[in-house]
Amino acid sequence: MTLKEIAKEAGVSVSTVSRVINQENTKAASPKVQARIWEIIRRTGYSPNKTARNLKLGQSAELRDPDPKSIACVYARTHTDMSDPFFSQIVKALELEAIKSRYFIRYSFTSQDLGRPETAAQLTQFPADGIVVLGRYDQRIASLVSNLSKNVVYTGLIPMDFQFDQVVCDSSEIVYTAISYLKSLGHSVIGYIGEQDKEPRFSGYKEALSKLDLPFAQRNTANVHQTSEGGYEGMKMLARTCDDLSAILCANDRTAIGVLHALKKLNFRVPEDISVISIDDIDIAQYMSPMLTTVHIPTDELGKMAFKVLLDRVSGGHRMPLKTFLPYYIAKRDSCCPLNRDRRLFSTLRQQASH
Repeated sequence: MTLKEIAKEAGVSVSTVSRVINQENTKAASPKVQARIWEIIRRTGYSPNKTARNLKLGQSAELRDPDPKSIACVYARTHTDMSDPFFSQIVKALELEAIKSRYFIRYSFTSQDLGRPETAAQLTQFPADGIVVLGRYDQRIASLVSNLSKNVVYTGLIPMDFQFDQVVCDSSEIVYTAISYLKSLGHSVIGYIGEQDKEPRFSGYKEALSKLDLPFAQRNTANVHQTSEGGYEGMKMLARTCDDLSAILCANDRTAIGVLHALKKLNFRVPEDISVISIDDIDIAQYMSPMLTTVHIPTDELGKMAFKVLLDRVSGGHRMPLKTFLPYYIAKRDSCCPLNRDRRLFSTLRQQASH
């Protein structure tokens, strides 16, 4: 990949690409165009030849600024898919913040990629200056990352016990806040749709019900993947088994999208018959019908703060692991309302269908 090829793909001039890479003029392009240029560089693995460039300019290497530094992103919660909009928003904010300090994202790996010998060889030959771990990880990933870099920051919704820097929102508190809100609206039989095995959001759901003196019943939950397809199937499962359910907590917005679609297919009104609340507040949440009530996670700030903490560690600003908690709030929209005593029940639908 050459500067000319990068410029052609980015839709700008070669001189613009050169100025962005060399940071000769921070106003050489808009932040959006700069982000596009760095994304192409990251994806193609382009690395400018500093010595040749300096000789061409008639300057010694000592008189030039160092080349941009790089970051590796590890999507720890997934084996194959890096398209989750929640983490995509975090990475976008991280990358835009990194550009300001002449960093770019050189690598993006899934948890599966990280264990491959070729990945380790690639990072050994062309090491990143720091690693950002996105989403909950386990001991295997922690060990692999530790061997690859001493500069590591984790960001997500699960505070971890490993000795990495962390920028997080606490999922247990988030879930408690969501369940408390539903209780304040008069709901007492609250379901859950999402993953359950080793899933802090599910354990947080059970803990919240216990603390708020609300009943828990396994039949009011659906153990499904946290995707729109999982939410759709999970809602159909609950419709076959539940009777007096009046509200549902979805593990994330992607799950909630599938839940809303299933309820529409069942001719259930949201929120008149059943209230739906979820977690993340991805962009599409406010454009759903009805608009989705969800716990807003500050993804932009998670990305920005993750980079700032990583930058401080790379520059020797701190040595002890830092743990930074960011605030959140409920984005109250149209998918939740006070308990309606005259709401339609799933059992009523099943009885009508049997006649």
